[in-house]
Amino acid sequence: MSSSSRIGALRFTIQQNLIEDNVRAGAYYASVMENKLDFSGCVVLHVGAGSGVLALCAAQAGAKHVYLVEASEYALKLIDENPTLSELITVIKGNVEVVALPEKADVLISEPLGMHFTHGFNERGLKSYVIARDRFISPNGKMLGKMFPSAGRIHIAPFTDEFLFTEMANKPVVDGFDKSLLVAHPMIHTIDFTQKKEGDFYVMDMPLLFISSTSTMVHGLALWFEVLLDGSVDKRWIKTSPRAPTTDCFRIRCVFPHAIDVVIGQSITGRARFEALTDQSYTTDITLTAEMFGRGGSKIGYQSYKSKFELCQAHQVTPLPPKDETEDD
Repeated sequence: MSSSSRIGALRFTIQQNLIEDNVRAGAYYASVMENKLDFSGCVVLHVGAGSGVLALCAAQAGAKHVYLVEASEYALKLIDENPTLSELITVIKGNVEVVALPEKADVLISEPLGMHFTHGFNERGLKSYVIARDRFISPNGKMLGKMFPSAGRIHIAPFTDEFLFTEMANKPVVDGFDKSLLVAHPMIHTIDFTQKKEGDFYVMDMPLLFISSTSTMVHGLALWFEVLLDGSVDKRWIKTSPRAPTTDCFRIRCVFPHAIDVVIGQSITGRARFEALTDQSYTTDITLTAEMFGRGGSKIGYQSYKSKFELCQAHQVTPLPPKDETEDD
């Protein structure tokens, strides 16, 4: 098959996948196409491949060859339905921790936090991503071994939502919500995928400090993520915040068993601890403390909250689509 015919088949298949996918996949595609310099002539590894759309993008960007590693059967359909792509893409079924590749790769591409926040924690996609880096990325590869994404940020913020609290108290929930429900600016935990080691993801301990922007009841903590596609030409953050353009990337909210009463300007302190389980999920321990005030604004004590959430048991509820906005998170 001629090179032009293969590229034509690639473009058609990519278009089909993007139509079925979302804004996030489109952002990945745009980044790969803008950064062809990072892919042209390179061996590319796509892990946690799902439908394989990122492998298709890498191939269209001029990759020498793309290895697509996926534990499920889904990615195998990519070659079954498009046999001509076997000249450019090799599908390897299995987990990245145990599979073998015939050669080292120059570029690693993945969606380590997946369609919604719980992918990275339920399937521990972050851990698998850095294992793939250590096992298969050549230290002498082009651009010193490029990673797409190269960094990520986890955002954590308190929210108020009386309706959700009534229905789902003491449960983790996957959904979308409006930014007006946030009680304070988020704390941000940055992850450098080029430097983190596998062991760093078995326990992640994040100190929390919020300043309430309103007087209300805090019903839980909301978590969302963003990742950096740091190309040689184009650099972009893919965001899933309540302020980001609408996608199917939902957030996770840990709904408290009881609410915390706060006033404007009040400090809320605590910790969020993510501890890995053997079933490829995480237990999340959340501790929060806030002062209690009596008549005349005098401090009369503290409100303390502590609870544990199993993220693999997150309930998906009908999301409220966030408004498209351009302001910073």
